[in-house]
Amino acid sequence: MTTRIAPGVGANLLGQHSTERNQDATLYVRNLDPQRVTNLHQGYRLVEFRSEEDASYAIKVLNMIKLYGKPIRVNKASQDKKSLDVGANLFVGNLDPDVDEKLLYDTFSAFGVIVTNPKIMRDPETGNSCGFGFISYDSFEASDAAIEAMYG
Repeated sequence: MTTRIAPGVGANLLGQHSTERNQDATLYVRNLDPQRVTNLHQGYRLVEFRSEEDASYAIKVLNMIKLYGKPIRVNKASQDKKSLDVGANLFVGNLDPDVDEKLLYDTFSAFGVIVTNPKIMRDPETGNSCGFGFISYDSFEASDAAIEAMYG
């Protein structure tokens, strides 16, 4: 898998204007460790792959992986432009305090494409889980499959 990394933030990727690059093969990587944030990336980077398949594989392998102790968020840059099906967003309750976003992603990705990183609601002071979170799928079929398999 070969990647091309943006020399700067935002509009340019290897000298290409954002409209010239393949948005479906470009990933948005965010939540980078603040100790390693520079003026070059401000906590996020764009990475363009040779194919959409390589980009999709990278999401599966890298999303929520801890880098310098922080789970990075990886999703397709084109997602920002796609609208989600209303109703493909799930509330997940009664979560064990040890469940983190990566486990939620790994568990629920079996039912379909998760389009935004799962979100576990946390106490702002302690960071402890409030016991519930949210999953957003790209289709009703995926959310319905998750409900059918996981309800109760």
